[in-house]
Amino acid sequence: MTVAGQSTAARRLIIDMKGIVKRFYIGQPNELEILKGIDLQVYKGEFVSIVGASGSGKSTLMNIIGALDRPTFGSYQLDGVPMGEVPDDMLSEIRNYKIGFVFQTFNLIPRTSALSNVELPMLYAGVPRSQRTARAKELLRQVEMEDRMKHQPNELSGGQKQRVAIARAMANDPAIILADEPTGALDSSTGRLVMDLFHRLHREQGKTIVLITHNPELAEETERIITISDGQIVGVKKGGGVHV
Repeated sequence: MTVAGQSTAARRLIIDMKGIVKRFYIGQPNELEILKGIDLQVYKGEFVSIVGASGSGKSTLMNIIGALDRPTFGSYQLDGVPMGEVPDDMLSEIRNYKIGFVFQTFNLIPRTSALSNVELPMLYAGVPRSQRTARAKELLRQVEMEDRMKHQPNELSGGQKQRVAIARAMANDPAIILADEPTGALDSSTGRLVMDLFHRLHREQGKTIVLITHNPELAEETERIITISDGQIVGVKKGGGVHV
């Protein structure tokens, strides 16, 4: 298999999960084991999808990949950082620098311009105002939203909001873009534009992208399709790769 034109053997792992178990209500009669020993490896520059039905555990897995939650057992290295050794008060910093999130519901700040929304992760990172404004404008240009940079979310269509969200996800040049059902709230033609944008980021910038989806057609566009069911990975296959 190739990853961005190279053998995976020549690339380094950016996600390395071994034996990931996630339990809730531990020690109580209603204790639940959602993830049951997940081994997952993703290479730098890879575009992969994680697919599964509702209740399969993919959202729980996404939360652990995104450092929004911790596993009960198992080890996880994110871009070389052993996440089990990261103290709680540093998790938000890891998320801000290492991961760009794109959600189905956009998660933009209301009554705030598109430009300010894109600047926000850089503000948290301490980037000087002039630098973050210049980078935010360039990112909005890349997603073809420079003419809407002063508009607030309620003045934008769903597809426009998602493009702003993608620009925001790129703000701190993260190691990974984690996209959770990014086209789920969009019509098919708008969703197509958003997927094309992900392909362009992957192809032109070599971004590592993990797409969480229940849509098998979208999954087929990625390089590798990882299927999860009942808290376990039940299949891994090669996808069709870049959409033309």
